[in-house]
Amino acid sequence: MLNLVEPLPVFRHDQSKEMIKEFKPALRFLGIFVGLYLILNLLYGWWIEQYDVADPATVLVTKQSSALLNIIGEETYTKPKGNTRTISIYKGSRIVVNVFEGCNGINVAIVFVSFMAAFGGDRKKIMWFIPLGLVLIHLANLLRVSGLFLVAEYFEQYFYYVHKYAFTASIYIMVFLLWWVWIEKLNKISIRKVMSSDKP
Repeated sequence: MLNLVEPLPVFRHDQSKEMIKEFKPALRFLGIFVGLYLILNLLYGWWIEQYDVADPATVLVTKQSSALLNIIGEETYTKPKGNTRTISIYKGSRIVVNVFEGCNGINVAIVFVSFMAAFGGDRKKIMWFIPLGLVLIHLANLLRVSGLFLVAEYFEQYFYYVHKYAFTASIYIMVFLLWWVWIEKLNKISIRKVMSSDKP
């Protein structure tokens, strides 16, 4: 009687070691990225819980966004929204947008810093690139909040979609561009080569 069942492949010990060695850089990256991301988020969450009103970072972003809007003639001002963790941008006597903790850009900054720490690179370059990236993320977030004010004021019917999709995507595009600059331009690693070959 013929045995039509093919035997299961047997992995030798040296093959397992080779696989671990091959994936070690990726596992190291994931471990550092996820670990640091979780730690920073826990610390951020603990910090946020210290406030019953809008936290200082959210207040700063809101006030700076209002100042940016005033430069283009919108005549806005900010005011805390009662005993909540929200601060509002007013125009005249009207609340145009409410800014809460999730809009201060810190979560995006945490993703950026976690990636940089996990990917690594020249320490001297990291020392100036991370602060530069954080400044650019902050500026992009100010433009995002200011842009949402303008959409709410003049194109209110599109606010939900712009807020949920377009502007949220735009700030993460900024982060991806920073990562690309770090990998391709400053570390001279071809992403296309890494993605298209087994060994970079």
